[in-house]
Amino acid sequence: MTDNDSPDARAQARTVFLNRTGQSAVALDALPVDASFRRYFRLRGGARPMLLMDAPPPKEDVRPFIRIARHLTGLGLSAPLIYEFDEDQGFALIEDFGEATFTRLLDAGAAEGPLFLAATEALVALHTHPDGAAVDALPYDRAKLLDEASELPEWYGLGLTAKPVPADAVAEFTGLWGDLLDRMPEAEPGLVLLDYHVDNLMQLPGRQGAASCGLLDFQDARIGPKPYDLMCLLRNERRGIDPALSDALYDYYIATARPADADGFGLWYRVLAAQRYTKVVGRFARLTLRDHRDGYLRYLPRVVPLLADALDGEPLLAGVRACLNAILPDWQHVPADDPQGMRRRVASAR
Repeated sequence: MTDNDSPDARAQARTVFLNRTGQSAVALDALPVDASFRRYFRLRGGARPMLLMDAPPPKEDVRPFIRIARHLTGLGLSAPLIYEFDEDQGFALIEDFGEATFTRLLDAGAAEGPLFLAATEALVALHTHPDGAAVDALPYDRAKLLDEASELPEWYGLGLTAKPVPADAVAEFTGLWGDLLDRMPEAEPGLVLLDYHVDNLMQLPGRQGAASCGLLDFQDARIGPKPYDLMCLLRNERRGIDPALSDALYDYYIATARPADADGFGLWYRVLAAQRYTKVVGRFARLTLRDHRDGYLRYLPRVVPLLADALDGEPLLAGVRACLNAILPDWQHVPADDPQGMRRRVASAR
């Protein structure tokens, strides 16, 4: 860690930014951290509700968030307004949507229907707007999808067996995914926010329809298959939704967004569900083993069965399922929620 990376240096840089933007009198309340190096602080004592985003370069880049947020608000959707920013230092003052994430509301007993309907309406608005994808963003293409799928044998395999999966087995698994994607119909492209689920969506009282759904955590957005975010919302790996409601909202999306190829949309929806679960199983193991971030193994008892069901539910995925069974026969035996124990086993085997 360099002097510029130290917590004290970063705190000093935050103070300089706040002073320069006229916020010298505010106090900062740190919000819980996620899987990135970004941090958020709620300002107390300011003239209006604001958050400070702290995205330290070179580990993070504040510019994509600013670019995508402005694009989304320009489409009439509810991303946080950007008040002040310093791209070089990685700071931004953004609109504070409050505390009403869908997760908190659902935990408190709120009805699923209105929340998930608003989120679905926001996707319809994004996907039917003529300029919905007219923003500078990287592609969510074959190469990226394959790179994500490879995380399961590489990291989950390591965590499960305490030894690396042979490179040729990883290549075989990834190659089967590549063959499958090559056989898929052409997907209608759109802006994919990537983590479109209840942790990153907020209820905004006083706003109607699509605008009532506040959007967060979209800085990694890419241009890719439109079914992805709908799948992420209705078949999410962290929290379930009533199956009847999920089916009804899928039908609502098809009826209102009217994709050019509804059957192709459905196929991509099913395949992308399996791809996301594959990525997430590997990603949660990677966050545990490489990044020493605890709290992710607890999701595996939900995600691994979802992956099994997704692989069984689409005939085109039979080869992927067979390969996974061959290279990791015990992949459905979910490891205990013991991140330190997993790290010790891997370290001992090495």
